[in-house]
Amino acid sequence: MRIGLTASATTVDAAVRQAKQAEADGFASLWFASPLLGDPIAAMIVAGQATTRIELGTAVLQTYTSHPVLQANRFAAAAQAVGTAGRLTLGVGPSHRPVIESLGYDYDSVVEHTEDYVRIVGSLLAGNPVKFAGPQLRASAKPPARPGDQPIPVLVGALGPQLLDLAGAHADGTVTWLANTHAVQHFVAPRLRRAAAEAGRPAPRIVVGLPVGVHDDIDEARAAVQQQLAFYGSLPNYRRIMRRGNAAGPEDVAILGDERSVTDQIDALFAAGATDLWAAPISIGADAAGSKARATELLAALARAS
Repeated sequence: MRIGLTASATTVDAAVRQAKQAEADGFASLWFASPLLGDPIAAMIVAGQATTRIELGTAVLQTYTSHPVLQANRFAAAAQAVGTAGRLTLGVGPSHRPVIESLGYDYDSVVEHTEDYVRIVGSLLAGNPVKFAGPQLRASAKPPARPGDQPIPVLVGALGPQLLDLAGAHADGTVTWLANTHAVQHFVAPRLRRAAAEAGRPAPRIVVGLPVGVHDDIDEARAAVQQQLAFYGSLPNYRRIMRRGNAAGPEDVAILGDERSVTDQIDALFAAGATDLWAAPISIGADAAGSKARATELLAALARAS
């Protein structure tokens, strides 16, 4: 049972402080969103150099905005700068239609694009040369140097069936956001594992990202999630994964309750098939900082126990 946190720093120095504290608290990982600090890779390098153990992963870097050869080279260079094999994990995903079309890209062939991308970047980060011509992307490149010549894991941000199949067949697993225990057990885990098994790949990693709030007033906690995460309800991909979990909105998939209830819900999530929890502690009520600290303290205790 691996428990990690979402990176929430607004400066590189703050990212380093958070990584050092998360490692000292016993967390297994720290996950960096694509827009964090404009580009999170620089912060990950500095944070990795200031720590010794904690995994640093992206959840997730957009595929459309960086060619997979460039992505592989820059991520391998980051891993070299950190210096220890197994510290960095590349999570990539195609983002969402409104976001990508606003940049001038065509999103209609998103599955073909993502498969081409993952096949190229995954091969390079596994140490294999690539000569590839797919429906959407082409590449001819030698693999970049990696610490210890060890493969750098690649995860795919997958919320729908086709991308889960792709993640199982061509990557090391998936990283999700707003997929609750029901969705993981009945949709994400079986679909992903079947695809991996059919492709002859090892059991895939399932990194489940969810908001976590430790609070005694459930109604107040739900209202806080509804207010802070309302944006996700506007994106069709998130609405679909929430429906897979029989949920109407983020407040229905968040892990909320007192310490005992939250612990039980996290145990159930791992029993459903998650290999990792990527937790995003939320602020609730008048004592916003205190409520977030309460969630982080419980998560740290569970991380240390596991």
